[in-house]
Amino acid sequence: MATSAAARMTKAQLFRLSVVLGSIFMILLIIVYWDNVGTTHFYLHTSFSRLHPLGALPTVARDKDWEALSDVDEFLEKLLSAGLRQNSLSNRKTEQPPPQGSSRPVLGNLEENVRGYDWSTHDTRVSLDQEKLQAERRKMLQEFCANSSFAFPTKERSFDDIPNYELNHLIVDDRHGIIYCYVPKVACTNWKRVMIVLSESLLDQGVPYRDPLDIPREHVHNTSTHLTFNKFWRRYGKFSRHLMKIKLKKYTKFLFVRDPFVRLISAFRSKFELENEEFYRRFAIPMLKLYSNHTSLPTSVSEAFGAGLKVSFSDFIQYLLDPRTEKMAPFNEHWRQVYRLCHPCQIDYDFIGKLETLDEDAAHLLQLLKVDRLLRFPPSYRNRTASSWEEDWFAKIPLAWRRQLYKLYEADFVLFGYPKPENLLKV
Repeated sequence: MATSAAARMTKAQLFRLSVVLGSIFMILLIIVYWDNVGTTHFYLHTSFSRLHPLGALPTVARDKDWEALSDVDEFLEKLLSAGLRQNSLSNRKTEQPPPQGSSRPVLGNLEENVRGYDWSTHDTRVSLDQEKLQAERRKMLQEFCANSSFAFPTKERSFDDIPNYELNHLIVDDRHGIIYCYVPKVACTNWKRVMIVLSESLLDQGVPYRDPLDIPREHVHNTSTHLTFNKFWRRYGKFSRHLMKIKLKKYTKFLFVRDPFVRLISAFRSKFELENEEFYRRFAIPMLKLYSNHTSLPTSVSEAFGAGLKVSFSDFIQYLLDPRTEKMAPFNEHWRQVYRLCHPCQIDYDFIGKLETLDEDAAHLLQLLKVDRLLRFPPSYRNRTASSWEEDWFAKIPLAWRRQLYKLYEADFVLFGYPKPENLLKV
């Protein structure tokens, strides 16, 4: 009698266990299927060359949490890999060569109108030294991330420790297996345009854009246009981090950086020397009140400019150095440090481009991604902020402020191989 009761209990337990396991399996299957439908397929058609031969997939530096994927990770990885292989075949059939000549867009944005594009011919042949250069950039980054004597905020945290809202700069293209971390004031408008073309995330009269420069600027910077990591939680819930890690492992990850001080000058020029209503209300008015002793200010930027009321570069530097600034809110993305935007010690980037070598780096990257037949990278702006301007811009900034500013952005200088601006930091 007791044996019979035990057998019934065992069968009941096994049945409940099978129901639970079956439900979990179906939920995971639905999640992956929905992602296939919602993002037009998980498609990895990129082969990347690092220190290994061209064609091998990039690997990721792993911490203890990455030594072995969990059962859920393994299951999702197998499904993703199957989808990637299938979509690789179908996508090759639909690829078309890029437009023969980039159209010159109607410049509806003030900044693009003022700056214009450089349509001069550039030599985009990939140098044989590009592979070596990339290896050196990655090695330097990895060594400083591993160097315990070089410290900066957030360096030691793991990927799981990064809050979801801080992953909003990681744009995902599932069709080609690409993740791009955008850094404002480092050609991000045009790289976002490239990502829109590749991911087909934006349509023009029902047809995906093929020429990056055809995409209006207001759509480029609309957050709804891009699939970013911070949106994963709403879509996948508790499985979001698992999927992020799998994509970080399998996809090609890149970012572009720039001399930190030159990036600040560029941000100041575009946001405070041109009429920008949003930045005037959010930043210029408080700066003028705090650092220029203005008590009554116009409510609109056009009135302020007409009255000669503009934020000075000195006001801007004071704002960055003021400890009250970040107590109110984190730095705006246009002057937030790259290590805070892209987490280079938590994410092992496969490609590190620089604005100073944009044309060569862009051509090389598009070739490595095997999308150079689909599009061309748009031309640079004509009057891009140059590093040679630093001394003039900082001439009226006190030495003590310059040194404080360097400490604030030191991690970006060091991690990405920019020399310390000794000419600005010595008496």
